[in-house]
Amino acid sequence: MEGKLYSLTDVLKKTLFFFDSLTVAELTPYVHKRMMRDFTSSQVEEKVVLCLRQHPCFFVDNRNAWHLDLEGNRENDAFYSLLLKRQKPMSLKELKGAGSWGKSKKNRRLVAEEASLISDGRFIQLDNGYWGLTEWEVEAGQYALKHLVIKALKTHPQGLSLQQIYEMVNAWRPTTLSAIEGVLRKFPYFELLGEGVWTYNPSVQSAYEALTKRYLAALNGQKARWHRDRERWRKKISTLEQQLQEINAAYREAAAALAQRAEEVSQHEYLVTQMAEKDLLLSLRKKEILRYREHITRLEAKANSILHQCRLWVKRARDSEQEIAQLRQALAKNQASLETMFTKLQQYKERDRENKNKLAELKEQHATRVAELQTEIVELRQKLERMQELALQEERQLREEISVLSNDLKEALEKGEEAQRSLRFTQKELQRCQEQYRRLQGSLKNPLVRLAIRFCSWFGGPTGQPI
Repeated sequence: MEGKLYSLTDVLKKTLFFFDSLTVAELTPYVHKRMMRDFTSSQVEEKVVLCLRQHPCFFVDNRNAWHLDLEGNRENDAFYSLLLKRQKPMSLKELKGAGSWGKSKKNRRLVAEEASLISDGRFIQLDNGYWGLTEWEVEAGQYALKHLVIKALKTHPQGLSLQQIYEMVNAWRPTTLSAIEGVLRKFPYFELLGEGVWTYNPSVQSAYEALTKRYLAALNGQKARWHRDRERWRKKISTLEQQLQEINAAYREAAAALAQRAEEVSQHEYLVTQMAEKDLLLSLRKKEILRYREHITRLEAKANSILHQCRLWVKRARDSEQEIAQLRQALAKNQASLETMFTKLQQYKERDRENKNKLAELKEQHATRVAELQTEIVELRQKLERMQELALQEERQLREEISVLSNDLKEALEKGEEAQRSLRFTQKELQRCQEQYRRLQGSLKNPLVRLAIRFCSWFGGPTGQPI
């Protein structure tokens, strides 16, 4: 498509068509690059906001991001279809003379309203007066690599790998894998999921841009304060230099006064010598001598006061120099602290990323350990059931033995006295067996004993065999 874009509205249409949605702060650099280079960034931002609010083809969402309405006005559908068919720009003059289509009064009336085309998001105007479509040949090379990566991730919300992002962005403008990876790791709103998949989080981007804006505002405020302090100290230094010049002038006046005093002292000495020779004129010159003495006294007092003021000015100048040196040291410390804070911020971000990776690993280990413990619990329950069955079998065997002993006892009662003695012995044996049986029953209630009996039954022989 030959020719440049005609107005700010056309630049905004092209940019929003390519990126789907951008904030005013993100739109301003591209507009400043394409047009209005003589304006400041704040002035360009004001004009962008005014243009976005004037035309209905632009609308804003709840995140203060602007979008382009591509539905357009229904009355311009015929012109849109014609441009799609021709696939090249066309002026309104050519449109009016384009065969039977331009002869229709209805079509001429609709196309004559150029304002409707300006407010339609589907059309752009070139500087040569031709009209084209917004969707034709977007120059992706003029846009920042960060916004191209955002566009690629927005089209795939489920995430893309580094190679896929590189292939999509490289189709728009030449780049490298290292540059793509640098952009992804530089900004926190690009999140790395498992297996090298990157996603885009718009809420994190808005928070990051708000924090960046606050940080830049703080830096600008600090810079303005530094400029004000520097200007104040410059004025103070000029004042001190002026005061120093006044002190030098005072020194010169004091030197002149001292020279005059020396001259008057020599004159006074000369007069004293003349007085020795002219005693007759002593009475006449006495008043003059007193006047000279008073004048000398006043000059001495003036010289002393000037010297005192000079000392005070010198002291003030030295204090101001010390204060300036202290302020310079404080300024250097502030700059060093800002650099340290920025370095710590980068370190905190790296630690946060490492902590997230460690947390994911701990969650996987915890899930594995829970599964192992559940398996062990099932096995222990099965073992406990088998031990209970063995204990029941042993109890049945003991009851059978008791029944056998009771039958033997009945047979022994039928015998004679010898049988009675054997009967008593048998009763004693029976009591001992019962006590042993009770002890066995008491010991079998302990789960550790049951577990030991189970192991012994496994390794000692068949069920019921004495160990």
